[in-house]
Amino acid sequence: MTTTAVRPTPPRPAPAAKRPTGSRARAWATRAPLLPALVFLIAVTQLPFVATLVISFFDWNSLKPDQRHFTGFANYSSVFTDPALRESVLTTVLLTATVVIASVVLGLAFALLLDRTFFGRGFVRTLLITPFLIVPVSAALLWKHALYNPEYGLFNGALSWFGNLFGIEGIAQPEWTSEMPLVAVAAALVWQWTPFMMLILLAGLQSRPAEMMEAARLDGAGPWQMFRFLTLPHLRRYLELGVLLGSVYIV
Repeated sequence: MTTTAVRPTPPRPAPAAKRPTGSRARAWATRAPLLPALVFLIAVTQLPFVATLVISFFDWNSLKPDQRHFTGFANYSSVFTDPALRESVLTTVLLTATVVIASVVLGLAFALLLDRTFFGRGFVRTLLITPFLIVPVSAALLWKHALYNPEYGLFNGALSWFGNLFGIEGIAQPEWTSEMPLVAVAAALVWQWTPFMMLILLAGLQSRPAEMMEAARLDGAGPWQMFRFLTLPHLRRYLELGVLLGSVYIV
C-alpha cells in the first residue's frame, strides 16, 4: 500500500495596502485656482438672486424702509393677473425668435463667406466682428442718436437723399424708436449678435474633416449637396449652442 502525503497549501498573502497616488491632491491643486472665480461668481449672481427672491415676498419700498411688511404671494398674484403680462410675454417671445433666427441666418451666411479664401479676408473678418465688441450701452446710444434720430439720423438722412434723387417731395421722416420700437430694437440686437453667431459657425466650418469633404467632391457632389448632407449636419451642435446662448441673453 502506497501512502501519498498531501502538502498543505500555504495561505495567500494579504494584499498590500494601496499607496496613495496623489491623484486627489493633484485634482485639488488643479481646481484650487478656480475657487476665487467661483466664489466671486456666486457672490455676484446667486446672492442677488436669493435676495431678490426674499424681497419678492415683501411689500418693500426702498424710500420707506420702516413700512415694509411680509405679503406672501400677493406680489406674484398681482403680476400674473396683470392684463399687460400676456402682451409682454408675447413681445418677448417675438423679439427673441426674430433676433435669434435673423442673427443665425446672417451669421451662417457670413461664416460661409469667410470660410473661403479671398483677398482681404482678414480685414473683412475684423469689420464683421467689431459690432460684437461694442459695449451694449454704447451700441444702444449709437443706434439711437446716429441712426434713429429723426432730425440728424442716418436713416432719415438716407430717406431724404433718395427723395431728392427721385424727385419725391415730403418723404416720410419716421420716429423710429416711437413708431416702430420692436423693429428698432430687433435691428440693433441682430446687428450686435450676428458676429457672435458667425464666430461660432465659422469655428464649426473649420472643424469639418477635410478628407470627408474631398471624398464627397470626388464623388461628384455639388455645393448644395455638400452643404445639405455634410456641412449642415456637422453644424447642428454649433447652431444649437448659438440659439441657446442668444435666447438666454435676449430674454
